[in-house]
Amino acid sequence: MYIPTHFAETRPEVLHRIIQTHPLGMLVNHTSAGLDAEHLPFAFDASAGTHGALLAHVARANTLWQRCPSGTPVMVVFRGAQAYISPNWYPSKHETHRQVPTWNYEVVHAHGTLTVHDDVRFVRRLVAQLTRQHEATEPRPWKMGDSEPQYIDTMLGNIVGIEIAVTSLVGKFKLSQNRDARDRLNAADTLASRGHTALAQAMRNVG
Repeated sequence: MYIPTHFAETRPEVLHRIIQTHPLGMLVNHTSAGLDAEHLPFAFDASAGTHGALLAHVARANTLWQRCPSGTPVMVVFRGAQAYISPNWYPSKHETHRQVPTWNYEVVHAHGTLTVHDDVRFVRRLVAQLTRQHEATEPRPWKMGDSEPQYIDTMLGNIVGIEIAVTSLVGKFKLSQNRDARDRLNAADTLASRGHTALAQAMRNVG
């Protein structure tokens, strides 16, 4: 990934936040059949190893866990806030007419080594963890105990767990850091007025 210095983001806590608030990652792998990508919701354990661990599961019918045995190097891409930026939003454009469109975004690439867990205890713990995480804002959070044990056992038997020991995290936050403050802030205000509040706030914070 091409990263100009002014767009590089290296703070672990910031990279972790993107992973945790945008957990649907794109798992990229390369096998003898070529490149492939899977889109999976991940749980992130920041305390595991040097750079943390990513945990997910796939359907047993998905051959990923067979095509990528334990030890396979992979990359997972997490994308945060993103939106189109019009040159009309820059005050300087109306003075010099020397601005062009662009796209602002936050992205994290997690590189690591995959381990397959064809283990019902692993997937049970993982599903419970993901459920607690994503049901937390519900008025009456769903839990596995709400369903018949036999049904849950059958469903868990139909999935296989994966764990990725993260070896590096690479962040690129393109937030108009290369623009004059008035152009960046006016673009942020325009984004906010159109509902892109997270990206607008991120652009304001880099000042």
